[in-house]
Amino acid sequence: VTFGDGGSPGDPDGHAQNLSDVLGDIIRIHPEADSTYSIPPDNPFVNAGPDTLPEIWASGFRNPYRFGFDTTGGYLWWGDVGQNTYDEVDQWPIGDNSGPNFGWKCYEGDVPFALAGCQDSAAYVFPLVTHLNYLGGGNWCAAIGGRVYRGARFDRLYGRYLYSDYCSGTFWSLLPDGAGGWTHEEVLATSPYGLSCIAEGADGELFVANNALDRIDRIVDHCPMGPPTIDQ
Repeated sequence: VTFGDGGSPGDPDGHAQNLSDVLGDIIRIHPEADSTYSIPPDNPFVNAGPDTLPEIWASGFRNPYRFGFDTTGGYLWWGDVGQNTYDEVDQWPIGDNSGPNFGWKCYEGDVPFALAGCQDSAAYVFPLVTHLNYLGGGNWCAAIGGRVYRGARFDRLYGRYLYSDYCSGTFWSLLPDGAGGWTHEEVLATSPYGLSCIAEGADGELFVANNALDRIDRIVDHCPMGPPTIDQ
């Protein structure tokens, strides 16, 4: 379960770096049949003491938005909506319950925001990529975390993490480059305003919801054929 930092510019109450409340965190719980929940015993802060919530799995977020698991690749992915300048995309390995801290409000994206009282930068996990928010001169307003395509219809999309933005409608892709890094590509320059959720069907095909148009669309590859064979 994800929680934003509770609002007010710049997280003035410091919720995202405070492990005594859920704001600015991702929590991990086990729902029980009686409508309560229990704490997984391997959560990172189970034995951290009375001032730390054992539900917390990761911290340091402004507004983690639309997260999803890719069990084939082994990562949890999400977008985090920034304050004024940077939106970001993050990931963390499935099964690594070490309690990562993703830096807000010490950092917005990978740039210092409010360092008073913060730890050394090595204590924080920085994003894979950032996008410039319209308040900082870009055209993004809210990163919409996506999904890794694991369907069978579109070979060129396989393994790509596809995500977008609520305002610009631009779609981007992150694909492993085979050398431990990522290839970051724009794959659709424009689409309608109001994209709010990217989700997958049971067959791995992807859909995108638009709450401005009250519509759900499929995500497809407009060039689904294989690469050409070139003879000299």
